[in-house]
Amino acid sequence: MSPWQGVFSALQADMQNAVPKPTDAASLAALLQHQNDRRELVCSSLALAVKLGLTLLGVVSLFRLSVAYQERLDRHGEMAAVVDVETSKLQSLQRRFDTLFTLGGDERLMDEQDQWIAPNRLRVIWR
Repeated sequence: MSPWQGVFSALQADMQNAVPKPTDAASLAALLQHQNDRRELVCSSLALAVKLGLTLLGVVSLFRLSVAYQERLDRHGEMAAVVDVETSKLQSLQRRFDTLFTLGGDERLMDEQDQWIAPNRLRVIWR
C-alpha cells in the first residue's frame, strides 16, 4: 500500500464523517460536488508541493554548479599563468641554446665561462 492511498482514504473517511447523509438527490449531488472539489484541492496542493520541491532542487543544483564552475575557472587561470611563465622560460632557454650552436657559439660560451675563474688564478686540469 502506497503512502498516498493512506492519505486519500483518511481524507475520504474524514469527509464522510463530517457531512451528514443527504436525503434528496440535490443534496447528494451537492455533497458529491463538495467531495470532488476537496479531492481536487488536495491533489492540486500535492502537485504544487512536488513542483516547488523540484524547483528548489533545480535552484540548489544550479547554485552548486555555478560554484564548481567558478572554481574551475579560477584553477584554469592559475594554470594558464604557470604555463605562460614556463613558456617564456622555455623560449629564453631555446634562444640561448641556439646561440651556443651557431657560428662562434663556442667562443661565446668560453667568454661566459671566464667570469667564473678569477683572472690571476691558475687553471688546473686533472686527467
